[in-house]
Amino acid sequence: MALQCGIIGITNVGKTTIYNCMSSTKAEASGFSYGSKTNLSIINVPDERLKELQRFQPTDRSVHATVEIVDIPGLTKSSGRSDKGANQFLADIRNCDALVHVVRCFDDPNLPHIDGSVDPIRDIETVNFELQVKDLESVEKKISRQEKLIKTGDKDAKHIIEVLTAYKNHLEDFKNAISAPVSDDDKKHVADLFLLSTKPIIYVCNVDEKSAINGNKYVEKVREFFKNENTEILVIAGKLESEIAELEDENDRMEFLKEVGLLEPGVNKLIRAAYSLLNLETFFTIGQKENRAWTIKKGMTAPQAAGVIHSDLERGFIRSEVMKYNDFMTLGSEQACKEKGKFYIEGKNYIVEDGDILHIRFNV
Repeated sequence: MALQCGIIGITNVGKTTIYNCMSSTKAEASGFSYGSKTNLSIINVPDERLKELQRFQPTDRSVHATVEIVDIPGLTKSSGRSDKGANQFLADIRNCDALVHVVRCFDDPNLPHIDGSVDPIRDIETVNFELQVKDLESVEKKISRQEKLIKTGDKDAKHIIEVLTAYKNHLEDFKNAISAPVSDDDKKHVADLFLLSTKPIIYVCNVDEKSAINGNKYVEKVREFFKNENTEILVIAGKLESEIAELEDENDRMEFLKEVGLLEPGVNKLIRAAYSLLNLETFFTIGQKENRAWTIKKGMTAPQAAGVIHSDLERGFIRSEVMKYNDFMTLGSEQACKEKGKFYIEGKNYIVEDGDILHIRFNV
């Protein structure tokens, strides 16, 4: 699935450090605005189920589901209107399906904040403002186009202008377009604008090592700011986790984590959260040669899921043979699932569920 989750934030918040914790392709961190290019990496989605499947289906190799993560250069105030680098920043965001907004929640005299002091709420509002300004520009241009259509007798133009005006007023109140008071059906009228502030967002509070477990005063400010919103907030000690990621031996990494009181790397939670934010889920195929996790959009049918494996499987789809992950792990084999009535034959209308183990029957 070619879906991207972009890492955004202002300059000097630790975006690239966190990106490097997630990616095997390391990018150069910079203390300068636009000092580094946009970086892209395809990363594995941590999933213990893939490891557990090997207990009952030994295999030559296991292949994780993946998601694309984009490290986008930092933003500065009001640069979206005149600075070439910031315009690239906004263009990169437009190409992403969801966003991870990294917020600086640590003090470091050796890494001065671009605005002179650490204030995560100000930083959040800075980025939101730049997105809103760009979206407002897009909405106003479309209103002008619709006003011309009214003169030609276009019957839908008046209603479209009403919808666009609702977005315009919302953005002018410094609110993101995602929360504009319009119906789901009317959202189609701005779909062609690819509004930046409609992207779903996870906020990551990048903290120092001693704040990795319980957070700090800056994290509390962020939580208070979003207390009335259904917003996911994660706390990650980016510098600490970058040191852990440098260790090649998994046992050494786990020992390091235990010493600082963590059960797993925070970036693992972030990767899973990004996967969920993109509205993705996983199904499995298993066998002696390969156990594999596949990425699909929630709500996909069995033929569509088959197409993720190969287009021929979707084109020639006959049926899917389905086992539920929990049933397979409880009963221990395909044969046992068949004997207990937990082996299902599903047709073209079957909606694949997260954790399904599929075998696709097809003919081309």
